[in-house]
Amino acid sequence: MGKSRLHTPMYFLLVNLSFVDVCYSSTITPKMLVDLLSEKKTISLAGCFLQMYFFITLATTECILFGLMAYDRCVAICNPLLYSLVMSGTVCLQMAAGAFAAGLLNSMVSTSYVSGLPFCSSNVIHHFFCDSPPLFKLSCSDTRLNESIFSTFAGVNMVRGLLVILTSYSYILFSIFRMHSEEGRRKAFSTCASHLTAVILFYSTSIYTYLRPSSSYSLNQDKVASVFYTVVIPMLNPLIYSLRNKEVKKALWIVITRKRIPSFL
Repeated sequence: MGKSRLHTPMYFLLVNLSFVDVCYSSTITPKMLVDLLSEKKTISLAGCFLQMYFFITLATTECILFGLMAYDRCVAICNPLLYSLVMSGTVCLQMAAGAFAAGLLNSMVSTSYVSGLPFCSSNVIHHFFCDSPPLFKLSCSDTRLNESIFSTFAGVNMVRGLLVILTSYSYILFSIFRMHSEEGRRKAFSTCASHLTAVILFYSTSIYTYLRPSSSYSLNQDKVASVFYTVVIPMLNPLIYSLRNKEVKKALWIVITRKRIPSFL
């Protein structure tokens, strides 16, 4: 594959998503592995809120990037002639910068609401990383207002991203059904399959954790869901996207079969 084929908005956004996934896992996984191997599982107060800050920043950025990737696919399929104009290099840079800026701002506000709470009783977090629900449980004050504000911020970010994704795919499906070529439809569906898989995995676990009623909150269930969107999904995203790539699948087939593909292929 030539460099020019990789210098496209789709791959640019995918690079940003991969960067977020690496940082995402690095924020949670190393500390989690250390705690699993040690008897004394501790984290400083500053370290706890710092971990939470970066986690919210990266999670928010990932939500927005999923929406931008859906918009990119919408423009590519619905308006292919205008694609290079609408998704220019400058626009892509502005989109990526906006996603990271929104993540930083949302995290700053959300973390401030949690860090301002009084913690005067237990200091044991029943979780494998510093997240808002278990920290709310540790506070010795009435956290209903804080929880409502936090849920509102989380809901706005998730719903905003989902609206962009659902709207984009509504236009995509309408365009696909209008195609007369079966090959064109197959290619269009194939282009979107990886993104839809990643979106469903990420949003299903995130919505379950942050947007369900607090009365139904369960620490054990939250831990299981959290493992998916903090460890499993960032690890699966590169596989989900790379295995949709013909060149990667060809290389994988060579490794599995231990055969050489003739040079004329």
